[in-house]
Amino acid sequence: MSLATLTLNDGVVLPAIGFGTYRLKGGEGADTIARAIITGYRLLDSAFNYENEGTVGAAIRRAGVPRDEVLVASKLPGRHHAYDAALATVEESLFRTGLDHLDLYLIHWPNPRQGLFVEAWQALIEARRRGLVRSIGVCNFLPAHLDRLVEATGVTPAVNQIELHPYFPQDAQRAADRARGIVTQAWSPLGRASTVLHDPVLETIARRLGRSIPQVILRWHVQLGVQPLPKASSPERQADNLDLSGFELTDDDMAAIAGLARPDGRIKDQDPARYEEF
Repeated sequence: MSLATLTLNDGVVLPAIGFGTYRLKGGEGADTIARAIITGYRLLDSAFNYENEGTVGAAIRRAGVPRDEVLVASKLPGRHHAYDAALATVEESLFRTGLDHLDLYLIHWPNPRQGLFVEAWQALIEARRRGLVRSIGVCNFLPAHLDRLVEATGVTPAVNQIELHPYFPQDAQRAADRARGIVTQAWSPLGRASTVLHDPVLETIARRLGRSIPQVILRWHVQLGVQPLPKASSPERQADNLDLSGFELTDDDMAAIAGLARPDGRIKDQDPARYEEF
């Protein structure tokens, strides 16, 4: 049973699962990311604010995998939403990686009080026109934010990367993304590991399937049509998280996991309607 890929509205094809690189820096981080590439990950998710775009570029070179087989994503920070600053930041991200292009570039947060996300989006459209990036998208955008982008530019984001895990499944936002032809990506797909990885509902499903709880959660994402972006440092966990093709969750499993949703499910109360990230 192979995992389905995800095709973006611009025709770019994403693997079913990506690799998160938050807090992976320096030589050790490059080795960790290189192991992930060798293990089989083909999308690396970074950000300007992670301060590790150079690490990601070095990891690709260390892994020895052809550049065109690996997709690299990065994100624009809130302090650089102004048009000229945004374009310069995309260029800086590219210089840091040492690559000739980035495959996906996202606005990290809408920062609605700042009110410049449309300007930032116009800059990403220009960056794509110049060939600096292949696909452009957003993170943490609510439906109203998405609609403002489309109304102002006529260009729909290819992806919307949002917080999404069993305690915060974001049903309404996923439906809004899907209705607009936007692929949903999941940051922190395993949620608060200290709690969700010990959830009795997930433990029961994992035990029946002979799988780990992280595998069950990531398979749940895949069956929702969401691309999860887990991070793992150990070779064993990297391989475990990627090994999702030999089993399938039943409708009852999916319903049971849906029942884990919590009104206060966010990890850090980062509501895009008011949260500002710079």
